[in-house]
Amino acid sequence: MYKEVSHEKLEINNERQLKEFYNLKRKDILERLRDFKNVWNQDGNKIFVELCFCISTPQSKAEVCNEIIGQLERNRLLFKGEVNKIMPYLKKARFYKKKSRNIVEARKFFQDNSKIKLKGRLDIHNIKATREWLVGNIKGIGYKEASHFLRNIGLGENIAILDIHILRNLKKFGVISDIPKSISKKMYLDIENKFEKFSDRIKIPMAHLDLLFWSAATGKIFK
Repeated sequence: MYKEVSHEKLEINNERQLKEFYNLKRKDILERLRDFKNVWNQDGNKIFVELCFCISTPQSKAEVCNEIIGQLERNRLLFKGEVNKIMPYLKKARFYKKKSRNIVEARKFFQDNSKIKLKGRLDIHNIKATREWLVGNIKGIGYKEASHFLRNIGLGENIAILDIHILRNLKKFGVISDIPKSISKKMYLDIENKFEKFSDRIKIPMAHLDLLFWSAATGKIFK
C-alpha cells in the first residue's frame, strides 16, 4: 500500500540537527502524508483496515501488525471472519485474543447490510470530537490509537500520536520532563498541547515531526 523509504538510523540530539534532517526528509514525509489522504478517498473497507491496524498495535511492533492485518484483508477474514478464525493470525501481536474480539466488535459496530460503512460516522470538520467519539465507542481504541487511525486516513495532521518514540523525543528536546508510565486523558491532552507549542516554535508540523522521529529511530518512514 505504501512505498517504503529507507535510510540509515540517525541519532538526533539538538534542534539544529532536527531541522537539517527535516530538510532532507520533507519531500518523503509529504509524499507519505498524501498516501494517508488518499486512503480517505477509498471505500469503507480500506478505512476499516486502518482502524484494525490501530486496534492491533498497542504494545506490538507496527510492521508486524501491518503484515498481520494485510493477510487478514487479503483473505477477507477481516471483513467476514469470526474471532476464532482471526485469532491465529494475531498471535504475533500481544494480547491477541482481546484484539481479535475488538476487531470483530468494531466490524459489527460499523456494519450496515453486510457493508462496512465508516466514513459517514466520522465528523471530518471536528477531528478532536471525532477522536473522543472513537475512544468512547470502539473497544481497543484509546487516544493514541484514535489519533494514529485518524492520521492514517488523512484526517489527523493536527493531533498527536503519543507513542513511546514520540515521548522519548519530547523528553530529549525538553518538551516534557519525564516519560509517564501511563497516560490519563488529562495528561494526554496536556502533552499534546506542549507538543503543538514545540511544533509551532521550530516550524515543523506535528504530523511531520511524528514521521521524522520515527524515520530517525528506525531508518524508515512508515505509518
